[in-house]
Amino acid sequence: MELSSLKAENRISAFINSLDRGNTPFLNEIEQFAIETNVPVIRPEMQSLLKVLLAMKEPGQILEVGTAIGFSALLMSEYGPKDCRITTIEKYEKRIPLARENFRRAGKEEAITLLEGDAMELLTKLPGPYDFIFMDAAKGQYIHFLPDILRLMPVGGLLISDNVLQEGDIMESRFAVTRRDRTIHARMREYLYELKHNDQLETAILPVGDGVTVSVKKNRVE
Repeated sequence: MELSSLKAENRISAFINSLDRGNTPFLNEIEQFAIETNVPVIRPEMQSLLKVLLAMKEPGQILEVGTAIGFSALLMSEYGPKDCRITTIEKYEKRIPLARENFRRAGKEEAITLLEGDAMELLTKLPGPYDFIFMDAAKGQYIHFLPDILRLMPVGGLLISDNVLQEGDIMESRFAVTRRDRTIHARMREYLYELKHNDQLETAILPVGDGVTVSVKKNRVE
């Protein structure tokens, strides 16, 4: 991307974000802590999109793959329906106590269930259904999670996958990305292709934040 285009894109993002009403003080506190301690947290643009999708869908059961310290789960609980229940999965042991403490401090221990362990194993054991699924875990694993994700989605269910454009690297040849990133690059391309070509889904790929897909499970399989 040319420098002038990048600057224009950054200015547009800054302008859009300047109009945002923001979050609750507690969410702001967690977000600031995440930024200061280099914990991945969803970007403001993604936060806004999630709020809109939650308002549209009004889900009763939410599944999140990738808890980190609980920011996005708390945001979905705060801005989703009051009676919605969230199941969130995290395997990084150092972040799990922080997430649990944040859920406790927010008074959300009954609304949010945190499952500890590898999502590949845990997803196979969940009965579902979940009418709203948010994927924000290891990007190279999205394609491997998908079969169980599809099983857990009812017709009309939404799947939102974050960070799919990999800072623009997804557009490049595999030889243009560093060798250590080539596996993730290939798997994310495979994931995006599958989302767009799977007969059970209708998917939009949006240049929001670092890229997001919004997929709905269709009633009719083509």
